[in-house]
Amino acid sequence: ALATKAPRMTKEDLKSLLDNPEVIILDVRIADDWKRSDLKIKGAVHEDPEKDDRTWGSKYPKGKTLVFYCS
Repeated sequence: ALATKAPRMTKEDLKSLLDNPEVIILDVRIADDWKRSDLKIKGAVHEDPEKDDRTWGSKYPKGKTLVFYCS
């Protein structure tokens, strides 16, 4: 596996991207945490990190910016 460090952003940075069609926001909390939470980013897609990322990772276009969050 490649060991690359993903850039981080602030919540203000993310807010400026919420309506950008080139950005896909992925909520990668484990399923139980995601289900129990009332706090979710509008428009985010949930992907279970306990599943093999190859099963869901390939469905997102390579030209898009993917933003992952887990809390």
